[in-house]
Amino acid sequence: MLRVSNVTRSFQSGDTVVTAVNRVNFAVPEGQFASIIGTSGSGKSTLLSLLGALDKPNAGSIEIDGKDIAKMGDHALIQYRCQKIGFVFQNYNLVPNLSALENVMLPMEFAKVPVKKRTERAIRLLMQVGITDDQMKRRPGKLSGGQQQRVSIARALANAPKLILADEPTGNLDSQTGKMVFDLLHGLARSENTTIIAVTHDLSIAGKTDRTFALQDGVLTEKA
Repeated sequence: MLRVSNVTRSFQSGDTVVTAVNRVNFAVPEGQFASIIGTSGSGKSTLLSLLGALDKPNAGSIEIDGKDIAKMGDHALIQYRCQKIGFVFQNYNLVPNLSALENVMLPMEFAKVPVKKRTERAIRLLMQVGITDDQMKRRPGKLSGGQQQRVSIARALANAPKLILADEPTGNLDSQTGKMVFDLLHGLARSENTTIIAVTHDLSIAGKTDRTFALQDGVLTEKA
């Protein structure tokens, strides 16, 4: 369960205080896929950074699996991000000189998972997202955009996180491939019992997630 309570994040910009996230409240249970839509400058990136433990709020709490990450120290946050949070990016952010299989194994290496176990899990995850044996051996530059995003999703699942955050995961994909990626995330939320939050500009796809939230001027509302 992800539970966000009265979260606020403000910045000083010259003589002005900018409230990028303003008393945000929402909860998303395990196995549910939610999307957040909003225009540029609405606070989406700030909220995603807070949820991903990359930044801390000025006020409020962010509970993941019953633990308030807003109150954790820096060392604890590094460990928590590694073990409990997975990230999917618009630009994939795969390591170019590693194969698809090695990219998925990498987070498990940081988590000190034994070689045999991380190899087996990486292969299973890549098969689950539709990457073939031959594609697993290829470096990202030899894969299509859709295939790279599939690898990125498998990597995000590597350490069985409680929360996956997807930042414009279909932004560099054509509409058909983008729909495929969202359908894949939707299925994985169920099969892996993982909470998934996706920030997107694609209203047609966002409307098909379990929940849809809109962020405007730092204020979050749920769309019917």
